[in-house]
Amino acid sequence: MALADIQEYVKLIPAVNRAPQHAVWLTYDAEADTLYVNYKKPSHATDSEMTDEDVIIRYEGDEIIGFTVLHASKRLKKTA
Repeated sequence: MALADIQEYVKLIPAVNRAPQHAVWLTYDAEADTLYVNYKKPSHATDSEMTDEDVIIRYEGDEIIGFTVLHASKRLKKTA
């Protein structure tokens, strides 16, 4: 792993720090272009809601346990 790759992960520290229990699991499905973000493992969603931005928020009771980002690669900022 190149040093530049490590710096990309270090940028995630603020998001992980804000997450419940300071833990985040990320999975990207390239075929579906979908990013899965989980705050809890194992987790079993009992409800979900779709936002206007094509993000599915997953709940276990009243607790947010993660979210799913549809069309994930299209959200990347273009760099020149």
